[in-house]
Amino acid sequence: MRSSALASTLSAAELAQANADHQSLLRREIEDYLRAQSQLLSQRREELWHWDYSSQESFLASVEPNREHWARALGSFGPSHLALEPQLTLFDEDDSLVAHWLSLPFLGYYRARAVLALPKAGRPPYPLVLAQHGIGSSPERVFGLGDPEGIYHAYGRRLVEAGFAVLAPLNVTEPKPRARLTRLCLMLGGTLWGLEIARNARLLDYVETRADIDASRMGMWGISLGGAYTMFNLPLEPRLKAGVVTAWFNHRVAKMVLDDPRYSCFLSTEEEHVFIPGWLREFGDSDLAALICPRPLQIQAGKADGIAWWPLLQEEFEAAAAHYHRLGVAERISLDLHEGGHEIDLEAGILFLTRWLQGEAAV
Repeated sequence: MRSSALASTLSAAELAQANADHQSLLRREIEDYLRAQSQLLSQRREELWHWDYSSQESFLASVEPNREHWARALGSFGPSHLALEPQLTLFDEDDSLVAHWLSLPFLGYYRARAVLALPKAGRPPYPLVLAQHGIGSSPERVFGLGDPEGIYHAYGRRLVEAGFAVLAPLNVTEPKPRARLTRLCLMLGGTLWGLEIARNARLLDYVETRADIDASRMGMWGISLGGAYTMFNLPLEPRLKAGVVTAWFNHRVAKMVLDDPRYSCFLSTEEEHVFIPGWLREFGDSDLAALICPRPLQIQAGKADGIAWWPLLQEEFEAAAAHYHRLGVAERISLDLHEGGHEIDLEAGILFLTRWLQGEAAV
């Protein structure tokens, strides 16, 4: 509404319309500024990142400040000072595996919970894969139970059959409860991501004590929300030697702030738990890959998956792969871009982890 009249002379309806117009313009001005700032991530890299490719050791030293920034963005919880005191309850058993629910004291009354499955074939100690479920899901689906859409393809069970121990942590899994807990975390200077990543560290502390687990050969493979946990966890957990990220890797600025009919954008959802303070100031997905490098990393993405527009994802992958190429370890990063949707690619992931955690190339 345009009016040169004094506010005191306007009717209630005219005042309401004027206020609505002011608010509409104000919101759009602020959003325009914030979107523009988010899209300057590529320019900020020149100031915030100082990669040194002269050797792997030099590269790791050069990104250490950024690793510390990422840890601060997620927030610090723990470590736990409680005794491990594991509780194990039988989850499932058949000719190929035996699996238990594992519960450990963690922080206060909060217990770290996961399903731990071991092969019956082969000889221990076994390499281990931390297998992380997605939103609205559970460790059961990792093992092919209660997965009506079949997107998990029982990958936890297939990993066990391939000779891996599998540790499948239990996350808070629904958006609204995650949002509530995120608010509490934010007021303590952290995020729910950071809290559950600290929980993963507690679980790894336990499996390191077991004679039937080879703690020098541990990796991580997650789908969707679990892919996010894989992407976020690997930069901060050197005990994880390789990773597979399924149905998460993306052109992060586009995914978070740029609405587009070709893919879903988090800005227009109610998934409040996803957002991390300072994320797009310094980190796209290729930057988190730089914090994983030179450890082996496979990205799995389906062209039919509506979470991403695959050409943008491919562009971001090429930026991630450039770090590996410049360090002379290009074979350690791969993009499994298939024609499917939001789902695990069993064959590609198992081959990748077998090569890097079981084979002669094991890192």
